[in-house]
Amino acid sequence: MGRAAAFTAEKLVIGVLTSRPERKAEIADALALRWGPADYSGEPFPFTFTSYYDEEMGVPISRFFLSFERLIDPSRLAAIKKETNALEEHWREKGARMVNLDPGFLALSRFTLATTKESAHRIPLADGIFAEITLLWHKGSFQPLPWTYPDFRSERYQSILNAIRARYKTQLDAGPGRRS
Repeated sequence: MGRAAAFTAEKLVIGVLTSRPERKAEIADALALRWGPADYSGEPFPFTFTSYYDEEMGVPISRFFLSFERLIDPSRLAAIKKETNALEEHWREKGARMVNLDPGFLALSRFTLATTKESAHRIPLADGIFAEITLLWHKGSFQPLPWTYPDFRSERYQSILNAIRARYKTQLDAGPGRRS
């Protein structure tokens, strides 16, 4: 019989979609108040993979990624998604979302996103939040799965997440991370 043990703390990564990229510092500061200092803060770049958000958010839409220095117990993913949903509500303008926050946990072996959308490949966590393994680490890079969103299949996202994974691996190699 196996024995239950504490999960290895993972790297919180938040993908930010916004039609207000000039508010990046405000968004990053609000996230840092909750999860500590960022150790990766990418520059906004055009989000052109789908028009799904265009009507609500307006165009152009930009994406940027943040990851956080403090490692977190991955069992907190549902609670973090609920917090990011509340922040999205806070930043609404005239009823429309201007910021979409996609939190996920990066482990050495996978990248998992939180979502409120049910599907056969998603695992219920708590309070209407599901987990989706979006990418698996294989042969030196993250690899997409059949359901992986087109943007997360892109070379740009792969490069960003591979760089964040290298930071995470360095943290793990250095010893126990600070958890929350």
